Amino acid sequence: MDSIRVFAPATVANVACGFDIFGFAVDNPGDQIVLTTSDEPGVRITDIIGDEGRLPREAARNTAGIAIQTYLRSINRTDLGLDIVLHKQMPLGSGLGSSAASAVAGVYAVNELLGRPLPTLKLLPFAMEGERIACGSAHADNVGPSLLGGFVVVRSYSPLDVIKIETPATLFCTLVHPDIEVNTKDARFILKNEVSLKNTITQMGNVAGLIAGLMTPDYSLISRSLVDVIIEPVRAILIPEFNEAKQAALDNGALGCSISGSGPSMFALSRDAQTAEKVGAAMQQAFLAVGIASEAYVSQINQQGPKVLVD
Repeated sequence: MDSIRVFAPATVANVACGFDIFGFAVDNPGDQIVLTTSDEPGVRITDIIGDEGRLPREAARNTAGIAIQTYLRSINRTDLGLDIVLHKQMPLGSGLGSSAASAVAGVYAVNELLGRPLPTLKLLPFAMEGERIACGSAHADNVGPSLLGGFVVVRSYSPLDVIKIETPATLFCTLVHPDIEVNTKDARFILKNEVSLKNTITQMGNVAGLIAGLMTPDYSLISRSLVDVIIEPVRAILIPEFNEAKQAALDNGALGCSISGSGPSMFALSRDAQTAEKVGAAMQQAFLAVGIASEAYVSQINQQGPKVLVD
């Protein structure tokens, strides 16, 4: 084939207590990429739809473009010509893994186009290069679940060690994106370089408890463990009405609620779809009370990751 269209899903990173080590994929929103072979060698971005002209068109400065270029260099196929059309279908600076979805869609698409010379897991370092371009840090908590699907644990970055764990089939995620923007670099800049031993011990307990709760499954344990005593208290100040939206989620049956990635999006986990829908409506109402519009998405945890779309 000489052309391919791929969808890669949005993701929730950190998942409350797991800063830079936890992430999971959702069914929607997500980004799409169309790759078409060209007789002219090199990677070119011919169009980006839905970014309002904000993203770089130079391939080496674009998350999807750099992921594809790095991949092609690694397999010695820099002779290949590729034209990219990127469809941005989620807000920029949303905390939903927008840059990760583009990078994953790109590297997954080129690997499929070439007949899968590499297994999916081996694509992860190339997608991480997209994150380096986007925010200065090649973290894997967004690209990992977007590429592999499901709930992902990044055990180590050196060497890279990523594990996908089982999650309850009836676990639903609510995502609410208030119509404000938080820059990922700014959200990292305000974090403290040191934390207390007390908070470290509490956070480690919640990390272990959340994994155990997901794998058991034990909804009560999941609920007790969805607590962040290190990152959330600092970043919450960047999100107007954060406390009110979180309380609305909990009051309407959510197991837990926190910031998605660096924000401003928030996520909540629930036992079923009906509760997840109710939670989303309540969170949106909390934002609307101060004049902030929002978008809400409800889905189970996406176990598939990227997929090829047939026109």
